[in-house]
Amino acid sequence: MPSIIHRLTIDAPAERLHELVATASGVQSWWTGRPVAGETHVGGRLSVFFGESDDPAATFEIAERDPSRVVWRCVQGPGDWIGTQITYRLQARDDGGVTLLFSHEGWRQESEFMAGCSTNWAAYLMSLKSGAEGHGFRAYPAGEVNRWA
Repeated sequence: MPSIIHRLTIDAPAERLHELVATASGVQSWWTGRPVAGETHVGGRLSVFFGESDDPAATFEIAERDPSRVVWRCVQGPGDWIGTQITYRLQARDDGGVTLLFSHEGWRQESEFMAGCSTNWAAYLMSLKSGAEGHGFRAYPAGEVNRWA
């Protein structure tokens, strides 16, 4: 099954990165720009919202959460996302920073939509990097590169 993968070097402590990918307020800061609803413990569900919609764009079940790995499983959202898994692997570096290995796995097939999602994930991961390093976040809509409407 096809996957989206990205690797980033981030000059921020692993604890800071974990907070940004494992908490609702963290995800809001670099990705959605709107409050994220739900619970962030394993088995909890997070719903993300974009634009003015009161309906969640996607809902994720928290499958794993430890200091070096956070895994979300999509249970509601775009049809191509249902059943996919988003993983953030945090590898501490000797210089105090982190290597982030990101994957969005389990796509049924490669598609134009998948390619657009890969582009947007890259943009939002750069928002995560920028904010974690103290240069400001670029959450939606500022970070959006590829639009579907």
